[in-house]
Amino acid sequence: MTEGILFDVKRYAVHDGPGIRTTVFLQGCPLACRWCHNPESQAMSPEDPVRTDGTEAVGRRVGVEEVMAEIERDVPFYDESGGGVTFSGGEPLAQPEFLAAVLDHCGRHAIHRAVDTCGYAPRQTLLEIARRTDLFLYDLKVIDPRRHAEWTGVDNEPIHANLAALCETEVRIELRMPVVPGITDTDANLRQLVALVEALPRRPPLRLLPYHRAAMDKHRRFGLHIPLPDTPEPSEEHLREIRRILTSSEIMVVP
Repeated sequence: MTEGILFDVKRYAVHDGPGIRTTVFLQGCPLACRWCHNPESQAMSPEDPVRTDGTEAVGRRVGVEEVMAEIERDVPFYDESGGGVTFSGGEPLAQPEFLAAVLDHCGRHAIHRAVDTCGYAPRQTLLEIARRTDLFLYDLKVIDPRRHAEWTGVDNEPIHANLAALCETEVRIELRMPVVPGITDTDANLRQLVALVEALPRRPPLRLLPYHRAAMDKHRRFGLHIPLPDTPEPSEEHLREIRRILTSSEIMVVP
């Protein structure tokens, strides 16, 4: 039986794709973004956990049928709103066999499927998942390779190459950029973002995700180092200016 590891299920989500959605958060991520909103998700398994009290591990093993039972509870909401299920994390592509199995089950039940990914995975894994997915929510963070490695811990060349390959398919894509003041919102990063999107085989729309400091509570709760203690949340005025810069370069910024 195919098993996976998840650490949360969020019902009635409205920011993880179209309509009302159930967001399934899978455990494990190859990146270590300093602004991560789910730092407890980065450990790859319950055997290597972040622990809340020294005994309880974050993350639990589940089978496909158990996850499907959670997802199917909300089918009436999907049907009413045009929603579905979104797989997030962590990084869902870090558990490709389990993700593929659940996506296949969702497809057989005509449930809309979205995958929220950083894009850091083997090319074949990404394309196999793309055949089973209706929508990719694809994160772009820091475009400069050196700075990306500094802030996330990994090289971004595979992320950019995978995005270009994904744009050669017919799967729907929505780009997403976390707006982290002083890191992703710099003039240089925005210029490099525009150049990257302009060079793609097609130009997907882009959504801005404002950094919020709520993750600091999680860092405290799990006894983790707080990596950005002085970083503010971006103002609405600043977000409007970023939207203006990007739309003036003919990138469609979705609300």
